[in-house]
Amino acid sequence: MSSVVNCPYSSDAQVVELVKRVYGLVPSTVKPLPSYLDQNFHLEVAGLGDFVLKIINYLEGRNPEVLEGMLSAMMKLNEKGLPTPVPQTSLDGKRVSVESIEYSSNSHQHMVVMLTYLQGTPIAKIKSSPQLLYEIGRMAARVDSVLTELDSSYVKALSRNDFIWNLTNVPLLEQYLWHIKDNTLREVVAAVIQQFKERIEPNLPGVNHGDLNDHNILVMPEEDGLDKPVYKISGILDFGDMSYGFYVFEVAIVIMYMMIESPEPLNVGSPVLAGYESMIPLNAAERDALYLLVLCRFCQSLVMASYNVVLHPENEEYLMITARSGWRLLLQLWKMGKEAAEELWFRPHKADI
Repeated sequence: MSSVVNCPYSSDAQVVELVKRVYGLVPSTVKPLPSYLDQNFHLEVAGLGDFVLKIINYLEGRNPEVLEGMLSAMMKLNEKGLPTPVPQTSLDGKRVSVESIEYSSNSHQHMVVMLTYLQGTPIAKIKSSPQLLYEIGRMAARVDSVLTELDSSYVKALSRNDFIWNLTNVPLLEQYLWHIKDNTLREVVAAVIQQFKERIEPNLPGVNHGDLNDHNILVMPEEDGLDKPVYKISGILDFGDMSYGFYVFEVAIVIMYMMIESPEPLNVGSPVLAGYESMIPLNAAERDALYLLVLCRFCQSLVMASYNVVLHPENEEYLMITARSGWRLLLQLWKMGKEAAEELWFRPHKADI
């Protein structure tokens, strides 16, 4: 399975021309934004405000039908009061446009989407409190709950049976293990994959956001002038990894990414889980699988970053964000073991609400 078909490389001038032609707008400024394999741009349009233009890489499991499902999910969540971007329509009334863009002496087709721009600071750039982690867990459950109302045709499109980032598809990582040069790390990842194959049976109940990481959740200070500001969630970004899965997938992914930036990474599980279960309680089987699924998400993120940085060395800084502390945390969690991790994560959490 190939991971990359055609990555976009559009210049600022091409973006201005594209936005004018497709949306009838003239950006006054164009600023590149970080992206894993797509291209994202922050646009300022005089009199209308700020937008994000996404020029989307054609990956396996990503096509206009899947993208329409993601945009519909954003709209549904926004209607229910969750802070998600709002898709904009093109001059011909489309939310997803397929456009030809010239680079590398050839014409390349990419899906193009424009969204409203959300203000806020990524969780990765602040010191998160137990209360904020609780709210993040609760927000993740609200997302999953609202997505049960998504139209069935979009749910079918988001099943994405071969999508590498769906936790259901952890065994697909085996083909990339050779990119891990360290023998100990490679053996740990292989062992995690084997445990997944032996213990997890897919029985999928709903659509997940699938990537509620420390860079995809924005916050803003709720109260000014405090020594320790109180933050509120101001934005939920990047629906590109949406797929059909277990509810426990969502909370496992949140726990894993909240560990990355925390000064006490092993303690984030308790408040996140408490927040999530305040709305969607996990059953015994889901709780039993949580430790393994957190390990699995570490493996997905770290293995695929190692693979993609070989293909796209120019984007190494962004691709390796998780790897800077991720390998150390994976080993720490693996050596700690399931019982000790569960003792921390499942202990009662008293949220100050």
